[in-house]
Amino acid sequence: MRAALKRLFSRKTIGRDAVAGLVLGVEAVPDGLAAGLLAGINPLAGLYAYLFGMVGATLFTSSAFMAVQATGAMALIVSDSDLESRADPDRALFTLAILTGIVMVIAGLLRGGRLVRFVPTAVMTGFLTAVGVNIILGQLSNLTGFASEGSNRLVKLIDLLAHIPQWSLASILVGAVVIGVILLFRITPVGSLGLVLAVIIGSLLAALLNIWAGPPVQQLQDIVDVPSGLPAPVLPSIIDVPFLLLPAISLAFVGLIQGAAVSPGLPTPDGKPADMSRDFIGQGAGNIAAGIFQGMPVGGSMSGSSLIVAAGAKTKLAFFVAGIVMSIVILFASDLVAFVAMPALAALLIVIGAAAIKPSRIFSVIKSGPLPASIMAVTFALTLVIPLQFAVLVGVGLGIILFVAQQSNRVRVRQLHIHESGRMREGDPPPIIPAREVVILQPYGSLFFASAPVFEHQLPTVSSASRDSVVIIRLRGTDQIGLSLVDVLRRYAHDLRDADSSLKLVISEQRVLDLVESSGLADELGPKNIYRSTEWVGETVRRAHAEALADLAARN
Repeated sequence: MRAALKRLFSRKTIGRDAVAGLVLGVEAVPDGLAAGLLAGINPLAGLYAYLFGMVGATLFTSSAFMAVQATGAMALIVSDSDLESRADPDRALFTLAILTGIVMVIAGLLRGGRLVRFVPTAVMTGFLTAVGVNIILGQLSNLTGFASEGSNRLVKLIDLLAHIPQWSLASILVGAVVIGVILLFRITPVGSLGLVLAVIIGSLLAALLNIWAGPPVQQLQDIVDVPSGLPAPVLPSIIDVPFLLLPAISLAFVGLIQGAAVSPGLPTPDGKPADMSRDFIGQGAGNIAAGIFQGMPVGGSMSGSSLIVAAGAKTKLAFFVAGIVMSIVILFASDLVAFVAMPALAALLIVIGAAAIKPSRIFSVIKSGPLPASIMAVTFALTLVIPLQFAVLVGVGLGIILFVAQQSNRVRVRQLHIHESGRMREGDPPPIIPAREVVILQPYGSLFFASAPVFEHQLPTVSSASRDSVVIIRLRGTDQIGLSLVDVLRRYAHDLRDADSSLKLVISEQRVLDLVESSGLADELGPKNIYRSTEWVGETVRRAHAEALADLAARN
């Protein structure tokens, strides 16, 4: 413990950590407010989530610089969760964050980080691209000053375009200035602090326009009373748990994916690869802390993590400094925060949403084939038109379908030729089993249920001319098969028997042998036709081949 504290407060790194924490803490104030705005809730809930979620997660993550904050994707899921239908929407929000944290912690303890490999790039590209578009569409009302109506963001866009004369020119001007300032500061040494300066400039412009112009530009104080103190802890609403369980699972899944995207690119104190399951536990702890202190759900943030690394952070101390900076702003500058212009926050979110759209990744998925491209397009379309908690689950289902389709199509059947010298050579299997020959077939790939039809289609046909032959199927390297494949083998053995031929199996794994025996296939083939491989590669298949040749010689 002392060694850990010594590394955390090392004199060599404390200066850089303090500067990086200052940068992240200042930048997180407008970002946190914008996240709350994007979620359609009290913007202060986004600010509190940035503060308590970030600090709470830092104590448990394995990645030294993973910033756990309220992300755009998670904010959109909160927006689609219909919290306004609950008796106490604010308390339902805090309960949602705590419930999401509990789901994350449980999944992390169960090593849920391993699930990431089952999510195809096509699904995530479609989902994240739609999230970027949704962020932009969701802020057009705040940018234009017109409250559009509709069942989803596309319908609201149509309503917005139908009422162009009712747009506020002052709000549009503020948003345009903020976007321009952000883009300008990107190419200067100011860097990420340009986000803070842009919001300040836009809010000052809004204040001036409210004095000189007609319809006022909406400010944060017009929506909510900005307190001058830190929030008190709250208890969750148990009665809302059944209603919030599905959004919590969706939020946990998005947090897993986003965290997995952040972790590999960040250094760890010991130099080893990040433990994604432990990072998942850290995100869960951050959500529990955020929910207890009146914040919204949080997850691993690529932008916040990249910012603190670019600012020169050396240890996790930078996150605690950032938390102190945010606390000082909330305690002593709340009156200034109240004057933040809503079009300025909307413009900030639009820039963030546009940055989430990666054309290069979209084109790479399109080039990978029609199936991944179609799944990406379906995921994108569904994410735009249905609530995100359902779109996430549909995306998971599409990912499973894509995984099954890819694995089933990878099955290949090859023929092994054993020469008199004992050497083995592979080649294409014959289209039809010839008469009075020994044919050795070697399947490659996963032989689970979806692969069974593909495997059966690649087996050589058994015709009336395929008499007095022996087919050996070598299942070396196959660690499991399903009953569907057992049925394929049973049908193939039946076809061979009808042609006065036989089937032998060479099996290397005990689980496969157990299934062959329990299904009754071993009894149908007979004990002399079932071979258990040894640790010597090729020994058993050569023995099966020699015995098959002896059987044919005796028969002839």
